[in-house]
Amino acid sequence: MGVCAVAALGLTGCSGGGGTANAGGDATPSATTAGGPADKATASPGASAEKPAATASSGAGGGVKSPAVVPAVPKPPVSPVPASPAVAGDGTDDGCDHKMPISPDEIAVYRYTPEGGSLSLIVRHGNWGCGTPDSDGAPFETVGKETYIPMDQAADITVTNPIVESTENQPIGVQEFLDWLEAHPDSGLVFTYHLGDDGAIDRLDEVFTP
Repeated sequence: MGVCAVAALGLTGCSGGGGTANAGGDATPSATTAGGPADKATASPGASAEKPAATASSGAGGGVKSPAVVPAVPKPPVSPVPASPAVAGDGTDDGCDHKMPISPDEIAVYRYTPEGGSLSLIVRHGNWGCGTPDSDGAPFETVGKETYIPMDQAADITVTNPIVESTENQPIGVQEFLDWLEAHPDSGLVFTYHLGDDGAIDRLDEVFTP
């Protein structure tokens, strides 16, 4: 009985050891379970401390934009260039046609020649240009080269100043006219003329100019 009691006591002690082991085993999960929240609690501050850093890093990275995605700044509209006075006009139209055609019946007479057995006037064609405010009138602007026009020996001729002292046309003989041309070569006086059926000048009238 005593041995049994001792054995029983030892068994109880073994059971107690088992209980102790179990208790120790139970304590280990308990500690693990308790340690879980502790770990979480410990990790939470760390994670909480890391999150702002990550947020700041993300925010700093998001704050720098690539040049490729920077929106282009619209350019201000270009103001139209005002026209220059030459293009816009200065409002001082002189009323003169600067592109007058060559006059069909007016010539500037310079000299004469009897070459070839017939009388011919040496002349230049042209047109009336545009006068200036300080001039006496519009000039007769010649074009091209000198040409020869035959003239009838019996042509009707009228002249004014400076050939005669008159502002109105006065008749003059052909020879008198030729004498004046010989004494005043290259005068360039302007005359209206008319051609006869033979192509020679049969009428010549000086155009009075101031």
